Amino acid sequence: MTIAPEKTDTQVQLRLGGEWLALCSLSLLTPGRGVAALLPDGRQVAVFLGRDGRTYAIDNRDPFSGAQVLSRGLVGSSAGRPFVASPLLKQRFDLASGDCLD
Repeated sequence: MTIAPEKTDTQVQLRLGGEWLALCSLSLLTPGRGVAALLPDGRQVAVFLGRDGRTYAIDNRDPFSGAQVLSRGLVGSSAGRPFVASPLLKQRFDLASGDCLD
């Protein structure tokens, strides 16, 4: 799942099924750290606030282990592109696309 979240002055919102869904308060996000949000359909999304102030959202599920852990991964950048490394097997996932970089 690759998601393009929007942020207002106070909330991070996600466009889901043609409607906007409030995910969390912007004040809950810390640059370089992730949080998990539960969607109405039971899926989880990992939400990140980049050090540049942009918000990112990708599937929280690590496709290699099946665990819902990407929101707890280590955030970094490679060639100017932000990524999160899975806390389990350390594969890196691009925060803009959700693609695995390894």
